[in-house]
Amino acid sequence: MTAIDPRTLRDAFGAFLTGVTVVTTYNQDEEPIGFTANSFTSVSLDPPLLIVCLARTSRNFETLTNAEGFAVNILSEGQKEVSNTFARPVENRFAHVDWQKGPHGSPVFSDVAAWFDCSLHKIVEGGDHVILIGKVEAFANGLANGLGYARGTYFTASLTGQAVSAAASDSDVMVGGVVERDGEILLLRNEADKFGLPECIITGAAGPDGLHDYLTMTTGLPISVGQIYSVYENRTAGRQHIVYRCTAGNGVPKAGQFFSIKGLPIARMATPATGDIVQRFAAESSIGNFGVYFGTERTGKVHQIGRKV
Repeated sequence: MTAIDPRTLRDAFGAFLTGVTVVTTYNQDEEPIGFTANSFTSVSLDPPLLIVCLARTSRNFETLTNAEGFAVNILSEGQKEVSNTFARPVENRFAHVDWQKGPHGSPVFSDVAAWFDCSLHKIVEGGDHVILIGKVEAFANGLANGLGYARGTYFTASLTGQAVSAAASDSDVMVGGVVERDGEILLLRNEADKFGLPECIITGAAGPDGLHDYLTMTTGLPISVGQIYSVYENRTAGRQHIVYRCTAGNGVPKAGQFFSIKGLPIARMATPATGDIVQRFAAESSIGNFGVYFGTERTGKVHQIGRKV
């Protein structure tokens, strides 16, 4: 059997878009505890069941597996900082969020997309994790959009929708990608010996699919098109641009060259806008805090999405 690298496997699992939750309960001293988790899913309506996967190495393992119940708080789009707080070793995490004891007894948060207060129905062995099956005893639907997470980065449905609308989906736009692999970015060299991002003119409505086809054909590599990274109007050329974050698989590209994020040829970029994009990507990669740029080729604003969990 071929050996599987755990880190590579984890990255592959991370391609699945999930929501972000905070799982809560009380410890033996009746103190509230909680942690950020995205390994959550519904199971059954009758009886009402859901599951959360918990690592055996978690410092909350003994508490959760011995508790009478737990709550799952599905965070809303505006609660990225709540996720970050409960993902890090922060003192008195609950001082940073509005919460109360739920009907069944576990802490539930305000302003979440939804919460579920559960009794512990069953624990199932799952390798280096256990699967906590909770029976929903009470719940509330906050009606807000949930906070999304994929490939180590938050995303929000509303911001993605704004980006697509801003790019005039029924018109032809220039669609490109910041194609990353192992800390490097793919750049294409033009006839003037300048470097740029791989991009093509397609109908905005077909942006991700059209970009995927173009990148796959151009590079000959497996390509994954991720979240929108930059939306701007080049007023000089009179054209809209959408740039996506992308990842490439192994192999030598048929076109282009990978450059280390720490050694990008900024002085040889084909346009100032491209230089700004790759410099921002390099800076954000170093801290794991990505945003989406809206504006023109000269001025605009970066809307922060959030830090890696």
